[in-house]
Amino acid sequence: MNLSRLSNIFEERFHSPCRLFRAPGRVNLIGEHTDYNAGLVLPVAIELSVVTAAAPRGDNKIRAISLQLPEELEFDLAETSPSARGQWTDYVQGVAHTLTQAGYPIRGANLLIDSNLPVGGGLSSSAALEVSAANALLALSSVEAPAEEVAFLCQKAESDFAGMRCGIMDQFTSSLARAGHAMLLDCALLEIEFVPLPADVRLVVANTMIKHKLQDSDYNQRRAECEQAARLLGAASLRAASDLSSLPAHLLPRARHVISENARVAAAAAALRRADPAEFGRLMAESHASLRDDYQVSCPELDTMVAIASAQPGVWGARMTGGGFGGCTVNLVAADAVDSVCRALAHGYREATGINPVIHVCQPAGGASELPAPSSRTSPEPALRQSEC
Repeated sequence: MNLSRLSNIFEERFHSPCRLFRAPGRVNLIGEHTDYNAGLVLPVAIELSVVTAAAPRGDNKIRAISLQLPEELEFDLAETSPSARGQWTDYVQGVAHTLTQAGYPIRGANLLIDSNLPVGGGLSSSAALEVSAANALLALSSVEAPAEEVAFLCQKAESDFAGMRCGIMDQFTSSLARAGHAMLLDCALLEIEFVPLPADVRLVVANTMIKHKLQDSDYNQRRAECEQAARLLGAASLRAASDLSSLPAHLLPRARHVISENARVAAAAAALRRADPAEFGRLMAESHASLRDDYQVSCPELDTMVAIASAQPGVWGARMTGGGFGGCTVNLVAADAVDSVCRALAHGYREATGINPVIHVCQPAGGASELPAPSSRTSPEPALRQSEC
């Protein structure tokens, strides 16, 4: 992402200098559809991110423009009952409205948003947008808020305003992640343990180019099914459930996935602590099978990409990542096998589907931050590169 270009475009459009606020996307190593069931997750932040260039206005309005998407948004912060439009701008307006409703005195601002995260790719582009915009609006208003509070309010904006009833994982990861580490998050207790990844392991993220739009998918239905199962079991959530024998046939596999996935996350974190990628990879394979068969959120393209990866030397494990119905897979790969695995994924998937995938090689990144002005910023070696396969 070219920060100097972003700053220059901002100054040309709004005739003022800007500040830059970055929030990363995430890839979830294991623990899918468990966060909204008060369960365990194990994500990492990645260098692919959303950056919001921002400057204050002299009135009470917010104007938001994206360099990637066509819609623009201008609204007054005094509006008490805004409505979602079904566009990307809902995430920005939802965050502004939620911050205001929570008592944060934010001021009017111009926002220009740049992103190298794929929309609908399962890498949490919406949470990165929310966290980036929230941090920009708070900073411009000289208001401080704990990172945990920012994450909660961004989740509320996505759930209540944008209509996607997500859990807390994505916003917590974007706000609080630590470079070089996975984040073991207990979504019931909100306890975090940072677990380092082995130095000789890389994360290869393969985008199937099948986009999902979770509001229009079965995502909210899956959450409703889990809540129904918990009620029938007399439990506050499926995290607290064990004996599933009384559940009706259509709810049993949903609950079985959640409970078995929580156990897999705990086992996977233990495998990371003892630097055992083979065991971690075995758990990833079990997770994908459960998501495919019990939770039914995979698709043929995801299954194809996982199958190709699983057959490659040097791949410890592969699974779909994110909400499902399209998007990306995550692959745990030995560092010396990365190039051959990238080539095999690109060629094999193209041969099987006729679609050219996009492959990224990742290392875990840090959470959201304000960036220095481009003129004073040195450019470190990026922690994420796009494969040239």
